[in-house]
Formats: sequence, structure tokens, C-alpha cells
Amino acid sequence: QVQLVESGGGLVEAGGSLRLSCAISGTLFGSWVMGWFRRTPEKEREFIAAIKWNDASTLYANSVKGRFTISRDNAENTVSLQMNSLQPNDTADYFCGVDRRPWHYYEYSEYDFWGQGTQVTVSS
Repeated sequence: QVQLVESGGGLVEAGGSLRLSCAISGTLFGSWVMGWFRRTPEKEREFIAAIKWNDASTLYANSVKGRFTISRDNAENTVSLQMNSLQPNDTADYFCGVDRRPWHYYEYSEYDFWGQGTQVTVSS
């Protein structure tokens, strides 16, 4: 069983930065993918970024490319999301998840485990 706990959300002004962290407990396998998604009233789960556990290869949604950076720390079993140049439309609940059989890593329905989420609010 894998458990995830997100942290680092909060209130920030437009143009500011936040760093989200996802602490993962349990055994992780190299082929697994860890992803960040966000939820707003309009979208159930929007794909943001993903990272492969073994080689740290990354993938991003076009909406955040160049502003957000996903990374992982194997020793600490954490996945982080550095968010820069935040805008009001980045306001959402952010979730990290684990995909054990990544095929469509951008589809939240493929993910097997989720954290409880952390709220990010960007003021204009």
C-alpha cells in the first residue's frame, strides 16, 4: 500500500512562487509514475506534471510548461512541484498521485493512489 501526503499550499500573490511537496510512504517501483493534478470547480482533475520514478524523466501540461518544475528525491521518497509565475487561474486544489501502470499518465483515472490535496490560492 502506498500513502501520499501533500503540503506546501497557501495564498500567494500573482507572480509569486510556491513549492508543493508530496511525501510518499510504501515501496515504490522504478516504472511507476508520480503525477501532480489540480482540481477546480470547472475541472475534476487536470493533469499538471508527471515524473518517472527511476530515471526522473518529466512531462508537463502546456499550461504550466516553463513555469512549473516537477522533481523527485529518491532518498526522501518525495516528489515536489516548484510553481513560479503563478497566476489567478492556477488557483486550485493540488493533488499528487501514483500510477503503477503508466500508459496514459495524463489521465487521472489511471492513477492508483492519491493524497488528500493541498489548496493553492493566487490573488490578483
